[in-house]
Amino acid sequence: MEKIRGFEVANGFENCNINLPIRKTKYSAGYDFEAAEDCVIPAFKSGQAPTLVKTGIKAYMQGDEYLKLCNRSSNPKKKGLVLANGVGIVDSDYYGNPDNDGAIMFSFFNIKDEDIQIKKGECIGQGIFEKYLKADNDVAEGERTGGFGSTNK
Repeated sequence: MEKIRGFEVANGFENCNINLPIRKTKYSAGYDFEAAEDCVIPAFKSGQAPTLVKTGIKAYMQGDEYLKLCNRSSNPKKKGLVLANGVGIVDSDYYGNPDNDGAIMFSFFNIKDEDIQIKKGECIGQGIFEKYLKADNDVAEGERTGGFGSTNK
């Protein structure tokens, strides 16, 4: 069977009982992602870096597609968790990269006054596959050489 788009367990997470993302209802746009391990997202302090929550998942897709990572609608109100980048973009060439095999992480800030505990297997966000269009004069020829945050390195 030809692979078109989907999810796999990333290298290093093979023996961690990682669940592949699924849609919970037939009309859901997003695939629900779970935390790959227990972690703590500290209460926000000025100047602190966001917490990267590992999923142990990588996504494959067509060259003109990307995976949009979105927060759960309940996260801000119930847990005080907001995505540090507003929305995450996983490019098709992130899959299998040499730095981290394309392992997807969600980047969170905790806007509450207390630390928030995330348990392994807890749903933390969702991913939606989307197509994108190119401008008439597009001349992009660069090649990905790394993993998370490596586009301009």
